[in-house]
Amino acid sequence: MRVVGFAGYSGSGKTTLVEQLIPALKLRGLRVSVVKHAHHKFDIDQPGKDTWRHREAGAFEVIAASSQRLALMREFEQPAELSVHHLIAHLYTGVDWVLVEGFKSSDLLKIEVWRAPTQGYSGMPARYPDDDFVVAIATDAPQSLPEPTLRPVLDLNDVDAVADYLVQNQDRFEYNADYYQL
Repeated sequence: MRVVGFAGYSGSGKTTLVEQLIPALKLRGLRVSVVKHAHHKFDIDQPGKDTWRHREAGAFEVIAASSQRLALMREFEQPAELSVHHLIAHLYTGVDWVLVEGFKSSDLLKIEVWRAPTQGYSGMPARYPDDDFVVAIATDAPQSLPEPTLRPVLDLNDVDAVADYLVQNQDRFEYNADYYQL
């Protein structure tokens, strides 16, 4: 499996890029999984449903499965900060690509999503000058990058170009789970 992170500040376009990359990679015959970092308490379950009731009753884990879907919910008894590598370890190993959104401080190779300030977006500092794990920058304003870079600069609005970059450099993103200590 190959793993690439997408890092950037809120509002930069990470989710939109990942959302568009999924079908672009699937059209190339590739199977894609996604790992998303959630900052706040979130819930995928619905009040009143059986799985919600089981979880509310105190189950540590609830797994629901059908012929088309599987969902695992785990309640941590104490707050737990899992690394991105812990989450990747739970994924099916037969996928071609794992797109990781968030985890901007991780040691994964990543594409930074960066936008210049506009009327609707105040802009944020770039991470690539200080993050050796940023291997490319996806932006809609390459002329406005705060510092020159030798890293590839990808057009944020050309999802096929980003997908092509990933496929052409796929060996670089090969994930070796044995390398990471869990």
